[in-house]
Amino acid sequence: MPDKIIDAWMQIPTPRMADEPWMATLLRWTGQTADALLPDVAATIAAMDEAGVETALISAWTGPTGVLISNDETAENADQSNGRLRPVLSVDLNDPMGAVREIRRRAKGGFVGVRALPWLWGLPPNDRRFYPIYAACIDAGLPFCTQIGHTGPLRTSEYGRLIPYLEDVLLDFPELVIVGGHVGFPWINEVTTLLHKFPNFYVDTSAYVLHRLPPDLVQLIKSEGKTRIMFGTNWPMLSPERCLTGLDALKLEEKTTRLFLHDNAKRVFKL
Repeated sequence: MPDKIIDAWMQIPTPRMADEPWMATLLRWTGQTADALLPDVAATIAAMDEAGVETALISAWTGPTGVLISNDETAENADQSNGRLRPVLSVDLNDPMGAVREIRRRAKGGFVGVRALPWLWGLPPNDRRFYPIYAACIDAGLPFCTQIGHTGPLRTSEYGRLIPYLEDVLLDFPELVIVGGHVGFPWINEVTTLLHKFPNFYVDTSAYVLHRLPPDLVQLIKSEGKTRIMFGTNWPMLSPERCLTGLDALKLEEKTTRLFLHDNAKRVFKL
């Protein structure tokens, strides 16, 4: 295992987020209590240290009901981490110019990406409301992070389909770097297609323990996807230590392991 691991998807939730009704499903899946969803920076760093994670990306969350984790809260948490946590911003899709200005401003303040979740907004990623965000990401040099595949909360999984929704975006914005989180199951064939077709499309394995990765995705990590797939957890829903369970069983080559756990994320997010 590399000395340095990067976790591509964490968050430090607020009570506002923990109180959302759709969080109940995640608690049931992970066998946690609501209190487990409210770690502070120290607890987050401790969980990283247990698993050898050097750096993690922590995300703000904004949805149609309001701000669940603000960009200011995310920046403050990152500031308290001595460089261990790097912030990812979120924006209001219903305020396109405000969102564009926020991306421009935060890109100068140490934020390393932008995240918006189609299932949370109830919109496919090729909806017109996303398009100013994509243009602003390109201008600011920030990756756009989203979710692909089925949705854990009791919301529709339809917008996690990669074809046609995300493919339309990649066709319309070939310069845009997109990181699709949460693996993309059950549409791994579509993940494979997009990895082949679009050089700026990447995937992270957040929300999955490594020994439960779909076999076809493991094969991608070992072959043509080795420079395009990166490690993530979805902390605090899953801990880094738990997610890394089964790493040895994947039987990755040393170079591939280093790409997966560190190098790909470092390159994509310019860490």
